[in-house]
Amino acid sequence: MAWHLFRLGRWSFRRRWTVAGIWALLLLTVALGATTLSGKTNDGFELSGIESTQAFDLIRERDPEAVPNGATARVVFQAPDGETLADPANQQAVADSLAALRTEHVRSIVDPFEAGAISEDGRTGFASVSYSRGAVDLTTSDREALEAARDVAKRAGLTATVGGDVLGVEIGGAIAELIGIAIAFVVLALTLGSLVAAGMPLLTALVGVGIGAASIAALTGFVELSTTTPALGTMLGLAVGIDYALFILSRYQAEVRQGRPLEEAIGRAVGTAGSAVVFAGLTVVIALVGLALCGIGFLTEMGLGAAFTVALAVLIALTLLPALLGFAGARVVKKQIAAAAEETDAGRSSGTSRTLGRRWIEGLARVRWPALVAGIAAAVVASIPVASLQLALPDDSTKPAGSDVRVAYDLIADNFGAGANGPLLVVIDTAQATDPAAAVGTATERLLALAAEDDSNITAVIPPITSDTPEAQQAFAEQLGTTQYATLTVIPQSGPANESTKDLVAGIRATLSDLPDQTGARALVTGVTAVGVDISNELTEVFPLYLAVVVGLALILLIAVFRSIWVPVKAALGFLFSVGVSLGATVAVFQWGWLNELVGLDTEGPVLFLLPILLTGILFGLAMDYEVFLVTRMREAYVHGTPARQAVIDGFTHSARVVAAAALIMVGVFAGFTLTDDIILKTIGFALAIGVLVDAFLVRMLIVPAVMLILGRRIWWMPRWMQKVVPTFDVEGESLARHLT
Repeated sequence: MAWHLFRLGRWSFRRRWTVAGIWALLLLTVALGATTLSGKTNDGFELSGIESTQAFDLIRERDPEAVPNGATARVVFQAPDGETLADPANQQAVADSLAALRTEHVRSIVDPFEAGAISEDGRTGFASVSYSRGAVDLTTSDREALEAARDVAKRAGLTATVGGDVLGVEIGGAIAELIGIAIAFVVLALTLGSLVAAGMPLLTALVGVGIGAASIAALTGFVELSTTTPALGTMLGLAVGIDYALFILSRYQAEVRQGRPLEEAIGRAVGTAGSAVVFAGLTVVIALVGLALCGIGFLTEMGLGAAFTVALAVLIALTLLPALLGFAGARVVKKQIAAAAEETDAGRSSGTSRTLGRRWIEGLARVRWPALVAGIAAAVVASIPVASLQLALPDDSTKPAGSDVRVAYDLIADNFGAGANGPLLVVIDTAQATDPAAAVGTATERLLALAAEDDSNITAVIPPITSDTPEAQQAFAEQLGTTQYATLTVIPQSGPANESTKDLVAGIRATLSDLPDQTGARALVTGVTAVGVDISNELTEVFPLYLAVVVGLALILLIAVFRSIWVPVKAALGFLFSVGVSLGATVAVFQWGWLNELVGLDTEGPVLFLLPILLTGILFGLAMDYEVFLVTRMREAYVHGTPARQAVIDGFTHSARVVAAAALIMVGVFAGFTLTDDIILKTIGFALAIGVLVDAFLVRMLIVPAVMLILGRRIWWMPRWMQKVVPTFDVEGESLARHLT
């Protein structure tokens, strides 16, 4: 493989105009497609086959005009001090505001006076608005009507805010990308010693991100994707695109420093470092594509979109980067050419330059056992917060302070209880019930009894019929005969993301579990909290399968790359420390609130429910990146005759500086996304930044070399029978050297 990559790199260097033209044409084509084909995104979290979404399906099936998961809004009103909403002028202002809400897509508006949604002091109330479309399908006029309603109330002297899923917060990814690019440029300039060289990885990474983002945008014209899908692709594409180009460019400069002609130097760089890039990229792609095993649509979309961008980054690093180096000529390697002219052959081959990396690894070799114990102890201690990890869907309490959505959430929570922001819906399916009305009555009685318990965590149970008059009873019976379902609303005391609300979902389901045996009806619990609980349970169940498949495939790949059993096993075990520390830090900041102001949060709450599996997939791929880049140079030295422990020292000396620079770039890119207002990207960016930082500097530069120094040549052991079965990929370039000789 190294020989073929050598030829590809040399060909791209020679045919630079052709290669650059192909990539430019591809970028323009997908950009045009994005502008003409891009459609809408959908940030809903749903999964078929779980109870909470089965309830939505049942309602749609029995009542085609119903939109159970349509958009909702809450307009919150508050009267000035000393007044109440019941004052005639304020009551008229509320009525005028609600009248301004009407659009063709509004299905219902629940007046706060009619629904009793007025606080005890009479100052605060809220109106619930239901739409016939999902939030993503609402028109500009729908949102303008909400703003108009808010303005009407404000002009009358009321405080008015709008909450719900109709109004969202912009992700603001452009600022995050600019921060990451700025940090990357500084690190690249210091690492490569040239502003021209520093611009090369940035340019290639931006081309890859541009093609990936435009392709995903064009795809939204055919399928609905979440807004997080292109954002995650941009985050990963930018990080790995810069890193992959950096590894090849750094090797190119090293080859030039040894006195090789530019064309041969780029061929060798692509043949050796490019081989490591291919396998590093494959591990990331495997981890991301493996998210499809979860069977959850939005996770599959995110994984495939990010995997596509990573694959583009690999192809661009192998082809466009050599072409750009061909255009730049000697400007990228002036210092290396000068150094090659001054150094003697003995000096170049001695490999004894006293760099910081050299001093670190030689010091580590002298205290390898204490260093290993200290490194593992630090990782274990930092992972302790994981024991209290709580997962939930993000709710409006995590929105930026001062935003309309957050103010509305806080007003409702302060005046009606946090649970009023996330009511649970209990759907009673009476299709098989012998007495539908009695079945609904039984379910209602059980929920009221549950609410009467001291520790029930229920504020109110709203039955489907609130009047005992014969007319109301008759109307309800007729409705049941037509739709064959009824809905009850349970308002918790705790907020939607609270752990006790998740327990309440399980408690309601347990209370109504024997309803089919007694009445023939069945109860389905749904709502935002219930959806989050169900998806979290599904993720927990599928996680072992995902981990086994992804880690298994990656281990097979790494065994083939390093022709060793213990190197891949040690790499995978080291990854557990990285993900443990990353999750521990995320719990401490997001859930416990430690230093959360640094990431723009003013509240604490459960961790994003999909973070563990998403972090595991992405971080595993990136961790294997650093393993490949760091250990490949050690393997290369060992294969060429250097004793095992000395090979660790020499390989670390050559690669540590570049790996450290690559890690700092990734940390910068990921950390930039913690400044966005989107809680999903903020959480993912923070967790990945911490994970990469720990994996690169604690695991790969302390624990991994300490283990390899302790084991010596035993680290490269592989059974003889396996040596015959496992193919040889030659990432260290031994076959390439024979070809060139």
